[in-house]
Amino acid sequence: MTLAPEVTAAPAASATPDLLDVPLPRLLAAHRVELVDSSITDATFFGAYVERRDGSRVLSMPVGRSAFEHDTAARMLLAEGLGLDAPSVLAPLAVSRA
Repeated sequence: MTLAPEVTAAPAASATPDLLDVPLPRLLAAHRVELVDSSITDATFFGAYVERRDGSRVLSMPVGRSAFEHDTAARMLLAEGLGLDAPSVLAPLAVSRA
């Protein structure tokens, strides 16, 4: 699952408090998600959440982004990948599944 610019919008739901309140490292640990740097340098790539066949989870994020962008994209991908109750991604971004 990746986060990239597209034009889509959906109504927002109420977010799971932990998703927005817990520091990102603690959130990743709580859901056993490994954070790795991505080698993808495309400016339209914001990250990818991958659930492997063995059940392990990886969040691959591009380097060199602002802390706000990194944190926001990570939380959006985690919410979508883990099926957490969270607001939908707003246009011009969209989460795509592969």
